[in-house]
Amino acid sequence: MAPNDAASRRAASTNPPSGLAANATRDISAALTALLADVFALYIKTKNFHWHISGPHFRDYHLLLDEQGDQLFGITDDIAERVRKIGGTTLRSVGQIGRLKRILDNDAEYVTPEDMLAELRDDNKQLTQSMREVHDLCDEHGDVATASLLENWIDEAERRVWFLFETNRHA
Repeated sequence: MAPNDAASRRAASTNPPSGLAANATRDISAALTALLADVFALYIKTKNFHWHISGPHFRDYHLLLDEQGDQLFGITDDIAERVRKIGGTTLRSVGQIGRLKRILDNDAEYVTPEDMLAELRDDNKQLTQSMREVHDLCDEHGDVATASLLENWIDEAERRVWFLFETNRHA
């Protein structure tokens, strides 16, 4: 076996056969990794509010935020694995999440339940918009598999926005 053949096989074995061009892999991987950082940030914020919510609707809000946190955490592995399937690399540390995330933290000592729900509603709207932008990028590169996943995640995010909106609406 010639040395070039072995090197060629090693290089090929590290790049999954997604059929995407190298620039597509680079661009989509970067966009999904930033999206993953946002999902982790929103997950932590949702759990923060879940742990610290209080008031007369405590049980309902506590359960709602727990459900939404589980849903967010549930897509993290799918996002990261999609990056790997197309040949990219993804998050490696909490520090990287901090550098890439676009969802703002809330470290306030006290936040009213109404403000918690409104902030999470707006954050989920922001996440939905980011998902749409990644979907557009996937369309540009012909990555229908990632676009299909994003369509489901967008629908889930819109549902979270809807629930947070309706829960916080005053009669």
